[in-house]
Amino acid sequence: MSTELKAVEVSRKTKETTISLSLQVRGEQKIDINTGIGFLDHMIEQLASHARWDLSINVDGDLHIDDHHSVEDIAICLGDALQQSWRNLQSMKRYGQRLLPMDEALILCAVDLSGRGIYVGELEFTREMLGEASTEMFEHFFNTLAMSAAMTMHIEPLHFRNNHHLAEGCFKALAYALKEALSPSQGDNTTKGML
Repeated sequence: MSTELKAVEVSRKTKETTISLSLQVRGEQKIDINTGIGFLDHMIEQLASHARWDLSINVDGDLHIDDHHSVEDIAICLGDALQQSWRNLQSMKRYGQRLLPMDEALILCAVDLSGRGIYVGELEFTREMLGEASTEMFEHFFNTLAMSAAMTMHIEPLHFRNNHHLAEGCFKALAYALKEALSPSQGDNTTKGML
């Protein structure tokens, strides 16, 4: 594990959620995710595992209402930790991409750790729920994550039939794109002088 980067700790407390999060983007896959939403736990575990992060998230949210506040605030915290992490790296490639097959699903993801929070994507799920997770919240998660992490993120599903595969393919494709973007670079990653 790299010694140039310490784990980033983020906490957030609102009327709707209480969140504590720890992220090490050059980690050893030490993962402990407790959001209160089983399917979201599974997706974030896939993200952290395939990106090779150490990630701990504990959430106490108002799930008796719905999953909106928890999903949104988790994305805010994870994005904040991710931005702190990439800005503290001595060297990174900045750009990352992945064309990822998940059985019949095929997902294209590209990221730029640019300092500009932009999400482009259109996830057209054919089910309203996956477990206890509202499928409409996945696009909101990615949009909020991109804004909070100050990164450009494109996610384009090229094909799918199974909604679980669509969701999981998106998280795994993002993991590999971020893994590439965060990996050490051999030279400058910007012509502007700073990001």
